[in-house]
Amino acid sequence: MKKLILFFLMAVSITAEAQKTTGCGFKVPPRSLLKNNFASVYEAKEILNNMLDSIKWKQNFNVKEENGIRNAYATIIRNARWIIYDNDFLEDIDAYAATKWASISVLAHEMGHHYYNHVVGMQGSTPPKEIEADAFSGYVMQKLGATLNESLAAMNAIATDRASATHPAKKDRLASITRGWNTAKAEEPGNTSGNTNPNPGNNPPVNPPGNQGGNTSGNPGGSGNTNLPPVDDPSWISLTIQGNKTQTVQLSDDGKTYQPAEIKTGEAFLFRFEIYQYGWLKLPYFNGFRTFKLMHGKDYSILWNRRTKNWTVVEVPN
Repeated sequence: MKKLILFFLMAVSITAEAQKTTGCGFKVPPRSLLKNNFASVYEAKEILNNMLDSIKWKQNFNVKEENGIRNAYATIIRNARWIIYDNDFLEDIDAYAATKWASISVLAHEMGHHYYNHVVGMQGSTPPKEIEADAFSGYVMQKLGATLNESLAAMNAIATDRASATHPAKKDRLASITRGWNTAKAEEPGNTSGNTNPNPGNNPPVNPPGNQGGNTSGNPGGSGNTNLPPVDDPSWISLTIQGNKTQTVQLSDDGKTYQPAEIKTGEAFLFRFEIYQYGWLKLPYFNGFRTFKLMHGKDYSILWNRRTKNWTVVEVPN
């Protein structure tokens, strides 16, 4: 009887472990006893850099290995963006899905959360956010040379079948990855041969699938974008200049680190800050600078004051 009870308890423990899910709705795979093909330290940084190169996006996040957490996730810590991953967790995903592309797609998914600013705010995971990050993953995977099946491998193996308040069902996530992969495939000019190993440097995305006008530059101090966002997107800021010459201003997410942005006369400069729903604009003022706070969803105009011979900023009324 004791042996039977012990066996029953072990079975319950194993089942409970199998049901654990990560913050992105992935089932935690069982530990692999197989020798993997990765180095002792997972080459996450190199892979993420390849992803960034494939879509011509400048990195705006840091990468950290934290073994034992059985997870990989995107987050903001002290106003800095991070992708944090467990090396063993990623390698177990590869063993469970039987392809090295599985863990790469998980990293692409987390990168998608940063690309679309999903980690800004306190909402946490939502089905629309996960669907958007899934489409981004499929898009990037195709750019890296993965087949559609390889791009779907991780989700097929570790996604939960049923939807929840925070995550979509597996079938919807697979459909989103497929949509992203097909979007990238369609961007290959004249490619009708079914080649799944394109040059990642060709035809960088204008807006990856699901993007509602997200920042494509990755600059934490605000981002200009020549691809106009939807007019009803409340998160974007429009900045114009009233004058007869181009003016270079300084933009910052945190009020500490500034980056230059060129505002051309007669053209709207569209951008949004990535850490908060507001940021800072710095303009020359007498012998120094004057700083203005800008809010998402507002339009501003830079004006030249001929009396003080200084620039100022005013909010454009709705």
